[in-house]
Amino acid sequence: MRVLIADDHALFRDGLRSLLEARGIDVVGEAPNGRVAVELAEQELPDVVLMDLAMPDLSGLDATRLLTARCPTVKVVVLTASEDDTALFESIKSGAQGYLLKNLESDQFFRLLEGVARGEPALTPALARTLLATLAHPQIEPPTDHSLNLLTDREQEVLQLLIQGITSNRELAERLTVSENTVKFHLRNILDKLHVQNRAQVVSYALRHGLFKPVDPESA
Repeated sequence: MRVLIADDHALFRDGLRSLLEARGIDVVGEAPNGRVAVELAEQELPDVVLMDLAMPDLSGLDATRLLTARCPTVKVVVLTASEDDTALFESIKSGAQGYLLKNLESDQFFRLLEGVARGEPALTPALARTLLATLAHPQIEPPTDHSLNLLTDREQEVLQLLIQGITSNRELAERLTVSENTVKFHLRNILDKLHVQNRAQVVSYALRHGLFKPVDPESA
């Protein structure tokens, strides 16, 4: 995995680089602000950008929006000290593949980072519940393209499971009694049809447009 670190604190970047390299991860660059992060990402095309939010010159949120538009193959994972629900929601809306807090244990951090490489969102269970709760009462926008009608019955089943917080290929495959490759096929079709970049954006889109009523993960 090739990773770019974007953070305005040099000591934090140094420590994170050492931690990543000790796990055999290739750190292709470091950026002290969002503008440099975008420039380096366009040059290096890393697999993942670990993006801080509060940075000078260009914020991590703005940099995430730019990267999502310019380099759709590059996955952005926000790595921040901010536990603000609005920051979490806006990061996912902007195209981030995940949102991780800097006080995370290293084993959990690497487990979630490995999931990103498989296309899974990097969210701890607590943050996933927060995101679903935030999205549970959205200001619903009427669909303008009959989005739900574009999806097959099976794709709608996959979408409902995503909204319930079931996001890993393995869990989706078990619920649907199909192979993981079949799950990946359905997910790619959903992303293409709804014109979104990742699973977190799929959930945001579906709930924002009222395509499904959210289900409480605790009762699922």
